[in-house]
Amino acid sequence: MAGHSHSANIARRKGAVDQQRARAFNKCARALMSAVRQGGPDPATNLKLRYAMEKARASNMPKDNIERVVKRAVGEGAANIEELTYEGYAPGGVALMVTALTDNRHRTAGDLKYVFERGGGSMGTPGSVAFLFQLRSVFVVERGERSEEQLMELALEVGADDVRVEDQSATIYAPPTAFLDVKSALEKPGLTFLSAELGYVPLNTVPVADKKAAASLLKLIDLLDANDDVQDVYANYEMPPEWIEELAGQGT
Repeated sequence: MAGHSHSANIARRKGAVDQQRARAFNKCARALMSAVRQGGPDPATNLKLRYAMEKARASNMPKDNIERVVKRAVGEGAANIEELTYEGYAPGGVALMVTALTDNRHRTAGDLKYVFERGGGSMGTPGSVAFLFQLRSVFVVERGERSEEQLMELALEVGADDVRVEDQSATIYAPPTAFLDVKSALEKPGLTFLSAELGYVPLNTVPVADKKAAASLLKLIDLLDANDDVQDVYANYEMPPEWIEELAGQGT
């Protein structure tokens, strides 16, 4: 499974979450409300809600906040929130998949089209880049003292099907429908999670030419992520992890 470094991007995203906790909680709240409206308030029978709760807890959203959002979503007059995916290109031919939850698709489409153009990219039509990605369960864990062979064996035992090992971390991939089962199984041997999510993983990647191009690309991703309706932004770029860390330190 080709893809850029998930661990480097986690470090970059964590800095943004720490600085903009309220925005992160707002995104989690929308995901919770959407899940409840689609499948009801019982996580035992609503897998989407269980996943939304997992993600909210991973963002350090307090338990009381989660419960309040779920109750509000059941009440009369709760907003009807749609799940939408937008596709497009960044400068340099990098493909972008943007997931959003919105109560006004026309507003969101207009806002994101403006952001794409402002960042030097272009918003595409449905299907224009989706074939370049695959929806996967993605778990990034601390490697610890485990060898690549040990991690691969463990991953296969719990239903995952691919592992990418880096110096200090490992990325474990599994089918999207197996997210909760695989996460629960990986917790038993005491693995430390850096992130766990359902996300679009690129089937192939596009190398970024230089740091200037990298800065423009990451700036566009940040602009998209800053939109309140946007949940996640996925891209098929390939660049050295140290570029990501350096540019994040410069506020890109």
